[in-house]
Amino acid sequence: MPGTKPSQKEPPATVAPGELADSHESETDFERLSERALSRRGFVAGGVAFGTAAFVTSAAALRPLSALANNDRFGFEPVAANTLDTVTVPKGYRWHVVARWGDPMWSDGAEFDQRTRGTGASQERAFGDNNDGMSLFADGGRNVLAVNNEFYASGKPETPDDVRKGKAGHGVSVVEIAKRNGTWSIVQDSPYNRRITADTPMEITGPARGHNLLKTAADPKAVQSLGTWNDCGNGRTPWGTYLACEENFNGYFSSSDPALKIGPAFKRYGIGLKDWGYAWASADERFDIAKQPNEPNRAGYIVEIDPLDPESTPKKRTALGRFKHENAEVVLAANGQVVVYMGDDERGEFMYRFVSDGRHVEGGDNADLLETGRLFAAKFTDGGRGEWVELTPEATGMASPAEICIHTRSDRCDHHGPARMGGREPDNGRDLLLSHQQQEPRQEAQQGGRSDAGRRSQPARRQPLRPDRPLASRRRRPSRHRLRLGPLRGRGQPGGALGRQRGFEERNP
Repeated sequence: MPGTKPSQKEPPATVAPGELADSHESETDFERLSERALSRRGFVAGGVAFGTAAFVTSAAALRPLSALANNDRFGFEPVAANTLDTVTVPKGYRWHVVARWGDPMWSDGAEFDQRTRGTGASQERAFGDNNDGMSLFADGGRNVLAVNNEFYASGKPETPDDVRKGKAGHGVSVVEIAKRNGTWSIVQDSPYNRRITADTPMEITGPARGHNLLKTAADPKAVQSLGTWNDCGNGRTPWGTYLACEENFNGYFSSSDPALKIGPAFKRYGIGLKDWGYAWASADERFDIAKQPNEPNRAGYIVEIDPLDPESTPKKRTALGRFKHENAEVVLAANGQVVVYMGDDERGEFMYRFVSDGRHVEGGDNADLLETGRLFAAKFTDGGRGEWVELTPEATGMASPAEICIHTRSDRCDHHGPARMGGREPDNGRDLLLSHQQQEPRQEAQQGGRSDAGRRSQPARRQPLRPDRPLASRRRRPSRHRLRLGPLRGRGQPGGALGRQRGFEERNP
């Protein structure tokens, strides 16, 4: 794969020492909880109580790979490790390239230039770089593929056009694909084809819409932002839309003022004086926090896209919280409410659940089900059980639901509020809360926040996790430069840790 992905777990060497340093402990509360559950006595005596799925997984981790070879639960023969310069697949499967970075999506686009790697103009008409989450949609016998282009790895920009090219390489590529002579490929000039980049207009929706912390000179009403970037995993909805998950959005912001004071809100998200080498602020002041201090508050959300309507405007769903989104697993509760499970992909971060206010109606107008709802954090306890804690102004000490959705990673709260996963272990030695919706001091660079001085916090509203549905562990998918398909086996189920548990259902959100 050409280029090297900028580190998204550690700041690069260009970052000032300690500026984005990890403030989490070397061992998180979750790890301590796991250690207790998997201790010698707890593993033997408490295995069943910890949850059958977790027990089996833990036991499997202690067995050699050969012991798993006869397990046919995956439905295919294991592939032996090798050093071949190809993609090795099980017997009965095959692979081929469907789309490459730089492949023109329209007939007027330039073919990819391996030497220059194209221009800003050519990249805007071509398939994006470094694939991550993706989903396949069907429309009247036609197949439309939506793919996250998480990042662009083509060296540090030297010109404004390099920045333009990099921004165009990010985002989402929506392409129609068709099978010709036994292989799948892009249908050029398809009416479905679309590039969604770091410059594409987005509608801001949900509680944070219109909030002072999202207002900028270009958008004084805080209703429309530009672009999406560093989209990691994805989700898909029962009504046929695609959810792109903005993850390491912080690595693209920098400051033209080296003396700018970085407040706690920015620090909590890893935003500092320097970016990760993308240098977007050199050509677009949106990414200069000294000039546009509210711009980072407009990134870090779930973006809903209609892949079958190229004229539709993508929507940033602020009701689902702002953090480094890894995934968005969508399920329907028995009563029709939409439930979205999400993870914050950084060490010591947390797991969330969104429950819509409205209910899904088959064949009805479900377009705004992610507009309003309730946001919860997962709290785990010994024994593999837990509960959902609703994040409200009373529980978090924040002034409004809008602030909760903007500052979902806040650090400060009183004793009634959630505890931080990577911080001090709870006093009772048993409880672990995977969130921390708290009020924090306003940083100097941000204006317009509402004070909640004197507000009395109330205990958070809690709901039990489904003890009969153990939480599966999530494993990060590697980024892919090329897109490949094996046999198409129908539409399948949405990806994500929870959704992969066959028969999972929310009965009482």
